[in-house]
Amino acid sequence: MSTPLQTKGQLERKLSQHIQSLYRQQFHQQPAKITCELGNNNLTFILEDSITQPEKTLVDQGQIQLAEEVRDNLGEAFKPELKKSLETLLQVQVLDILSDAAISSGRTGIIVILSQTPAFRGSDHRAKQNGEPLPKNVSSENLKEGSQAA
Repeated sequence: MSTPLQTKGQLERKLSQHIQSLYRQQFHQQPAKITCELGNNNLTFILEDSITQPEKTLVDQGQIQLAEEVRDNLGEAFKPELKKSLETLLQVQVLDILSDAAISSGRTGIIVILSQTPAFRGSDHRAKQNGEPLPKNVSSENLKEGSQAA
């Protein structure tokens, strides 16, 4: 018996919670808020209040450039575990991860490029990508409207 697919919103919430947990494990800190948006072959995460205490201390001491270097190095160190965990969770290949942080605002943005859009309930993305015909009662317009409403 197969597990029913999650809706797009449920999958985005699960991914946000997963990133929050992974961030807490890696950096011993939890971002105040994580927003996830699942797009066509990509994921976008926005992490609010994601700057660690050591980075804040460096900024307070006027060492902004060093704080940015630390942030860049932390971001690079985070990518392999993020890639591995997302591939396991989504069952699709992660092709690339792009990330940047703004020390001044405390926000981090992460864009994940996927080999294909993960399956979710109410979506025929995989069938459409693989050139398979859509079900008779589903048109390309219905998919566009449905993705905007989700």
